[in-house]
Amino acid sequence: MGYSRRAAVRCLLASALASGVDAQRSGDQQGDNHHLPDIGGPDEDRKLPNGKSQKDAMAEQEHSEALKEANRLVGLATEVKEELEKAGNFVVPVSTLHKTEEIEKLARKIRGRLKM
Repeated sequence: MGYSRRAAVRCLLASALASGVDAQRSGDQQGDNHHLPDIGGPDEDRKLPNGKSQKDAMAEQEHSEALKEANRLVGLATEVKEELEKAGNFVVPVSTLHKTEEIEKLARKIRGRLKM
């Protein structure tokens, strides 16, 4: 009995799809084209007003941001090293801990940019 219900549902779906395709074809033939405008696919590259590729401009900006963040990361790492050398064996300044947290955040941010 379950098999006949499935078959009936399949037949109804098939007929509904077929009637929808037929209605669309007849609408296209009459000039009633109600489709969305073609705005290009996701792989299509758009041009900026200055003529540059949008993808190239975005990649260039991401690269420059990653370089800035990498320079900041190197600076923070140098500061942490200097503070640890000055602090001694058993004392770690709180500011050093904050800088290590910032280093972690920057490293994750840079990794995220590079994965894109």
